[in-house]
Amino acid sequence: MTVLAAPPEGHVFEPPRLAALVRHAVPRIVESMILPVAVFYVGLLAAGPAGGVAAAVAWVYGGALVRLVAGRRVPGGVLLAALMVTVRAVLALLTGSPLLFFLQPTLGVFCASAAFLGTARVRRPLARRMAEDLVPLPEDVMERPVMRRFFARQSLVWGCAQLGNATLSLWLLLSQPIETYLVVRTSAVAVLLTGAALLTLGDFRRCLRALQRGA
Repeated sequence: MTVLAAPPEGHVFEPPRLAALVRHAVPRIVESMILPVAVFYVGLLAAGPAGGVAAAVAWVYGGALVRLVAGRRVPGGVLLAALMVTVRAVLALLTGSPLLFFLQPTLGVFCASAAFLGTARVRRPLARRMAEDLVPLPEDVMERPVMRRFFARQSLVWGCAQLGNATLSLWLLLSQPIETYLVVRTSAVAVLLTGAALLTLGDFRRCLRALQRGA
C-alpha cells in the first residue's frame, strides 16, 4: 500500500486522483463483502447448506493462509473474521440449520448501524476509522475541519444504509428460503449500498476540491 506523505507546512494539499483512491478501495470491498456471499452460494448450489458453510470457512481461512505463505501480515480483521466464521459454522452444522449462519452477521449489521449513528458526533467516528483502512490520506488532512464534517455526515449516511440493510436482511432470512434470501438480499443490498457509495464519492469529491483550495 502506498502511503501518502503529509505535505510540507504552508503548502496547499494536493489530493490524489479519485480514480486512484477507488482502485485502492474496491479490491478490499470486493474481498470482504461480495466474494464471501458468492462463495457460499456456489457451495450451496454444489453441495447444499453444509457445502455452502464449508466453502465460506475455506474462503476465510484460505485468504489468511495465502497472506502467510506470501509473507504478508494477516490483518486483525481477517483473524476476527476467521474466528467468527468458525463459530457460525459450528452452530449451523450442530443445529442443521443454515439460518443461524446468517442470523449472527445480520445482527452484527444492526450493531454496525448503531455504531455509525452513535459515533457521528465524536472526534473519530466509525466512518473515519473505516476510511483510514481504505483511503491512504495523511493524518493532518484527516484532521482538517472539512474532513471532520465529511466523516460526521458519512457516519449518518452509512448508519442509515446499514440499518436498511439489516432490516431487509432479517425480514428475508425469517420469511424466505435460503436460496431466495441469498439472491434477493444480495441484489437489494447491492443497490442500497451502491447508492450510499455514490453519495459518499460525490461528497468526497467536493471535499477534495475544498482541500485543494486550502480549506
